[in-house]
Amino acid sequence: MASIEELKKVRLEKRNILERAGMNPHPSDIQTTFTINQIAGDFKEGIQVEIAGRVHAIRGSGAISFIVIHDGTGTYQVVIKKDTMEASLFDLFEKTVDIGDFVWFKGVTFLTQRGAESVLAESWKMASKSLLPLPDKHAGIQDQDEIYRKRYLETISSEEAFERFKIRSLIIKNIRSFFDTKDFMEIETPILQNQAGGAMAQTFNTHHLDLDLPMVLRISLEIEHKMVMAGGYRRIYEIGKNFRNEGSDPTHIQEFTMLEWYAAYETLEQNITWTQELLTHLASEVLGKTEFRVYDKDNVEHVVSFIGDWKQVRFDSLLLQYASLDIHTASDEEIRAKAYEYGMSVEEGKQMGIANILDFIYKKSARSKLIQPTFVTHYPGNLKPLAQQNDDGTAQVAQLIIAGSEITNQYAELVDPIIQRKLLESQKEAKENGDTEAMDINERFITAMEHGMPPMTGFGMGIDRLVALLTEKENLRDVIFFPIMREK
Repeated sequence: MASIEELKKVRLEKRNILERAGMNPHPSDIQTTFTINQIAGDFKEGIQVEIAGRVHAIRGSGAISFIVIHDGTGTYQVVIKKDTMEASLFDLFEKTVDIGDFVWFKGVTFLTQRGAESVLAESWKMASKSLLPLPDKHAGIQDQDEIYRKRYLETISSEEAFERFKIRSLIIKNIRSFFDTKDFMEIETPILQNQAGGAMAQTFNTHHLDLDLPMVLRISLEIEHKMVMAGGYRRIYEIGKNFRNEGSDPTHIQEFTMLEWYAAYETLEQNITWTQELLTHLASEVLGKTEFRVYDKDNVEHVVSFIGDWKQVRFDSLLLQYASLDIHTASDEEIRAKAYEYGMSVEEGKQMGIANILDFIYKKSARSKLIQPTFVTHYPGNLKPLAQQNDDGTAQVAQLIIAGSEITNQYAELVDPIIQRKLLESQKEAKENGDTEAMDINERFITAMEHGMPPMTGFGMGIDRLVALLTEKENLRDVIFFPIMREK
């Protein structure tokens, strides 16, 4: 079998043949009169067309060849015959065109003897000569890491992969339409920030040379969104990138896309209702179904249904049920001991705040058991310092879990600057004691709150995780065009 370099050398020679024949291998003036989808959707014989696309297959030889091309809207057959095309042009095609090349054809639509819709080409031009071969159409790319590094090769060779990313686009399009119908305004907020906030996470750090300032990539949209709400807007949303410098696994990645929205004069209960409405709408409108196949951590298959009532269950009830831990009566030492049972190191237990330790126990013991859509409520207040606080030490929050994964977070948002400062001071102390994911005090945020923020509810959802769920993929990297990878 020829090596890649040998195959490339052959194609370079074909490029030279094109140039010697006076044909530009990479012209800039290629235009078409129809897309393949337009021709196939309203086929009529005898129509003069100009189409272009990537060659996916070539069969036949001698006086006739059948070529299958793909232009991004569909695939179509082009037929070239020696007696309907200038002989030198026909021969040049035979000598120079490979699978993977982009080729322009001019011709007439017709039906073959077998009734196949086709274009009978009168002329052709190279639109872009490829120098490396495509993956085998049937075997595809076998190395999963190589798929993530060269996604374009997967979408060329796999119709399922090609459609998967179209589905992702449709999901985002329908999200925007959903919020348009509810009179939300789309906004943009900075990715490069002086100070991270809005979540408990480690940051990616950089430096602003012109201003000589340390900067971070944002970990959440929340802080800036609430500051925007202080400016008088009633309903806002944003779809944007966040960055968290943490470990990765099939359900976590350091660069991810978030949807966040905030609505004044609405409650957490309304937020929960909208959440179910949004996800059910996306499932039915984009995927055409409301049941999805998922696998739990033991690789057992489940069917998730979006139909019917979505349960609500308290955080403390889950720990009692699955970890046999009563967080209202257990001492800090007992809570740490329980965390050690679930694999936390003693060093981590000493550095981490109790709220984060409880969250660790919950994730290890209970979360994977929640398969059907379930809103987990009443998290410890210290775990949700940007949410309204209840008298029992819990926060007014709901987190939607589906198939053991966090899909959304929603709050009755805290807008009291006095309580907010106290909670962030507690976070600062935890950080000074070694909890690297604890929040800092953000004085710009507190100042905006002191000027007055309306009562509001807010929501955050990872787009990548939702797309993975709806396309029945277990790894976020399968729904991100170019996930972060080590160089080969």
